[in-house]
Amino acid sequence: MGWEHLVAFNLTLLAAILSPGPAMLYFVRQTLSQGRRTGIYAVLGLGSMAVCWTITALLGLDAVFRLFPWAYAIFKAAGALYLIYIACKTWRAARDPLGEMPVPPARAFLGGVLVNLANPKSILFAAALLVVIFPPGLTLADKAVIVLNHLMVEWLVGGGLVLLLSTGRARQGYLRAKPTLDRIAAGIMGLLGLRLLLSR
Repeated sequence: MGWEHLVAFNLTLLAAILSPGPAMLYFVRQTLSQGRRTGIYAVLGLGSMAVCWTITALLGLDAVFRLFPWAYAIFKAAGALYLIYIACKTWRAARDPLGEMPVPPARAFLGGVLVNLANPKSILFAAALLVVIFPPGLTLADKAVIVLNHLMVEWLVGGGLVLLLSTGRARQGYLRAKPTLDRIAAGIMGLLGLRLLLSR
């Protein structure tokens, strides 16, 4: 494994992190509604679960889903229903003012883990990415470097975005547009959940 493989891997990860989806919507909303600290914990949870998918792909556990399609179908349905649940909850609370009590960091972290856990396609994406980018016969040291690299990219990029979004101006803009933005986020998450539920 050479540095060029890690560069290609990191560029692909960057594109995936920046693409609109449940993970980005989750940490953006947490940051704008609850502030920098909560946003950082959300990113830590999202990144940790994303890396767990990469670890399972490196261990070959994606083959289990291929071998037992029913297990994948159950996991996918549960993830889709969770995203739809989050979407409904966000839609209903769109007009509610922000609570005075901040979201506990542990809850923001767990929410991030659950959002990325809700998409079992992540393991198939990770497996495909690893096969396409890295040469066969990776050593244990190579795999450790890939995992640590992935974790750092997830946390640094997500943390950087949280810092950009946690300014007073960004938060005030969110508060003014909260009903509309929350309903847009709920609609996107709901559609993603339905797409996951209905896709093969």
